[in-house]
Amino acid sequence: MGWWHRLNGRTWWSLRLICLVSFCVIGHAAFAAKTKKPVPDLGPTMRFVVVRSNAPGCEPTCPEWISAEGTIEAGTPARFKRTLKALRGRKLPVVVDSPGGHVEAALALGRLIRKNKLDIAVGKTRFTGCQPDAKDCKENDGKGARYFGNPYANGAICNSACPLMFAGGIRRVVGQWAYLGVHQITTTYIRTKLQYRTTYRVVRGKKKIIDKKIVSRKNAGSYKTYEMSKAVEKRLAAYLKEMGVGLGVLETMKNTPASGIQQLAPYDMLQTNLVTSLDSLDLLTTPTICKATPVPANCREIPANKGAEPADVPTVEAKPEIPQPAGTVPPKQEAEMRFALVRGSNPLCNPDCPEWISAEGTITAGTPDRLRKLLDTLSGRRLPVVISSPGGDVLGAIAAGRLIREQKLDVVVARTDFVDCDPGAVGCIARDGVHAGLDGIHAGLTIDSGSECDAACAIVVASGVRRLVGPSARLSVQSLGQARQVEVYLDDMAIGRDLFTAIQRNSVRHQLEPDTMLKLGLTTGRQSVDELTGATICRSVPKPDNCRVMPSANAEAATPPKL
Repeated sequence: MGWWHRLNGRTWWSLRLICLVSFCVIGHAAFAAKTKKPVPDLGPTMRFVVVRSNAPGCEPTCPEWISAEGTIEAGTPARFKRTLKALRGRKLPVVVDSPGGHVEAALALGRLIRKNKLDIAVGKTRFTGCQPDAKDCKENDGKGARYFGNPYANGAICNSACPLMFAGGIRRVVGQWAYLGVHQITTTYIRTKLQYRTTYRVVRGKKKIIDKKIVSRKNAGSYKTYEMSKAVEKRLAAYLKEMGVGLGVLETMKNTPASGIQQLAPYDMLQTNLVTSLDSLDLLTTPTICKATPVPANCREIPANKGAEPADVPTVEAKPEIPQPAGTVPPKQEAEMRFALVRGSNPLCNPDCPEWISAEGTITAGTPDRLRKLLDTLSGRRLPVVISSPGGDVLGAIAAGRLIREQKLDVVVARTDFVDCDPGAVGCIARDGVHAGLDGIHAGLTIDSGSECDAACAIVVASGVRRLVGPSARLSVQSLGQARQVEVYLDDMAIGRDLFTAIQRNSVRHQLEPDTMLKLGLTTGRQSVDELTGATICRSVPKPDNCRVMPSANAEAATPPKL
């Protein structure tokens, strides 16, 4: 159609034409870590289910986790976000079993896991009662959770793109029965034939496009490349660095053909920090973890006969924590570590008796501050630390240990038997008249028997200049998380790597024998606590730093009537 058009006194001839133009364009598909031609069926899309342990005897307080099983696809991160939103801030570990899938989605999942500070393990979940794919299942109604099951590692995989998701965990474990493998990334390029309808004008013999619209789209074939580009390699390297994982993982990916899978050995994963310990998923899901102090975040109590029916949410979402009924008594926990200054009460030592710092209870984030306040009252005196503790906060133990090493103190595992009153008792007054606590000096005796030093407590022991665990005392190690911080700390304490390896490879508490502790460098001798606090040590030459003479009148007044 044409017409005359006058503009600024000049005459133009305009012609509007409609043309159909076909193009063959190449679309770059989101790169996916797939391995074979034709594209293999990697199974169902990953689904997320919150599961409660069905292990016998764990109720009323049982561990819970997020079961993540299936192929990672572009929409998987959005489903995971909905699961996290339903949890309302609860931090549950992720138990993953996946053949891989979409790389960009795996990176997004890893960042979500890291942002929410979640742990991750490779494993499967065997469901009891209602299954995730069952609709309108009411078998678990009234039990306080929608899904129950038991995790297991045998046959579980995390391959291809899955290790990128796995790298996002705070604590990351695979174990000897699960399988984690990597290979080259496969990038798929898709040719698409597009047909456009273009509307344009001819002005002074030149075409001016007015509108362009796609009227048909046809597949014109595709091709793949099996080597990652420099841009992709750079992006993956930046991600692994962000997650604190060594680039050795990326090198193995590059050197393994896309048609195969290279399983990473446990020690190699530990060396590259892809795993934080050699433990299996039991570290995060075994029922006994709920007996630890403090209780892990993924343990939840459902009081007997108080089960509540979970909310009606999609399978992809998770059951939020059920509020405890009014008046519910929380599970009993060990008291936080308290420090007390103690003077030997054995009459054989008067007036020159040994003194020490008694440290008993669970290590918490506040433990280093309490220790620092006590040390400030000593005016530089170096008293040995007599410790008995079930463990506790790893970072708190590291900070307390650094304080002990800074002051060049000795550490021994034992407990203190107070002869006046227990410092934790209400109204307990120390010997010098000051209320029990940081400034009071109590009378007491040290005893090996019945003392314990478990898990994070061993970190504190490692800080001593002299480090002793008597034959009647017990010391156990266990993987603690925060592997990098623990490794650096032990190196700063000049203790060999063998101790770090022993800690990392035990998912449950493992008692060390005296010869083993000496060989690992954790102890400096086989002596008992009497080496540092015995009644006769103050007669030796040179006299130990922790001996102090009290005026005879005070000494007599302080002597207990009976021993």
